[in-house]
Amino acid sequence: MDRLKDLLQTEIYNEQSLGDLVTLEIVTSLLGNVVTALVILLLGFLISGWVKRRILALRGRNRRLDETLFQFLGDIARYTILVFTFLFVLNTFGVETTSIIAAIGAVGLAIGLALQGTLSNVAAGVMIILFRPFKMGDFIAVNGEMGTVKDITLNVTELANMGNVQTIIPNSQVWGNTITNYSTYELRRAEWTFGVGYGVDLGRAEKVIRETLMSDERALHEPEPFIQVNNLGDFSVDFLARVWVSSADYFQYQADMKRAVKEALDAADLDIPFPTRTIVSAA
Repeated sequence: MDRLKDLLQTEIYNEQSLGDLVTLEIVTSLLGNVVTALVILLLGFLISGWVKRRILALRGRNRRLDETLFQFLGDIARYTILVFTFLFVLNTFGVETTSIIAAIGAVGLAIGLALQGTLSNVAAGVMIILFRPFKMGDFIAVNGEMGTVKDITLNVTELANMGNVQTIIPNSQVWGNTITNYSTYELRRAEWTFGVGYGVDLGRAEKVIRETLMSDERALHEPEPFIQVNNLGDFSVDFLARVWVSSADYFQYQADMKRAVKEALDAADLDIPFPTRTIVSAA
């Protein structure tokens, strides 16, 4: 019996010991797994990089969409592919990945609950970048703030207000509120109300107002301006004036014309009334 045992340990399988054969098989299997894992990793990195580049390349075909969106989607696709690549590698070495996937899901749920506010900002940022209610350089009003859009990220929107002060608004408060974009259209209609006295020749007053407003090169004759009596106030007859201008000229033109019309009415000796009170004393 001892003789048979010694024979099995020393001279079977072409004079190789059974222990050596087992060791050789383990090493061969391990090397095969390592090579397979390296191939999977290489393919995973190559494919993830290729997918991200293809997503970024779509930016050239969709100029209306912001580059930040494609960068974000490209990163998501790349890291998703890499996660599955590492799971395949672990599976190659015999590691049970089902429990790992369940753990990743649980951790993801916990992180999602902990970062609800941040994730809502990211979701709103994706919607802003995708649907483009405004773009860089637009002058907008949102959430009680008004200013020029300086930056749009996945978390916040940066404005520079009228005093060139930085204003940071979380994207959830941007997307969830009414957005007024003053830069979307090329033309805007400037509007004023000018009052004259009841004793003034209304036809002459209208002519002075019209000539003053329309003599400025920034005023557009098409669409046609609107200048008419709009209200009979307690102390004045009010003219409503509306003139179309380029959006870029709107603010300065509107401000300039307030002074210009006032000076023109004064020069024409047309009364611009102000509230008065008559006091009658008892005899």
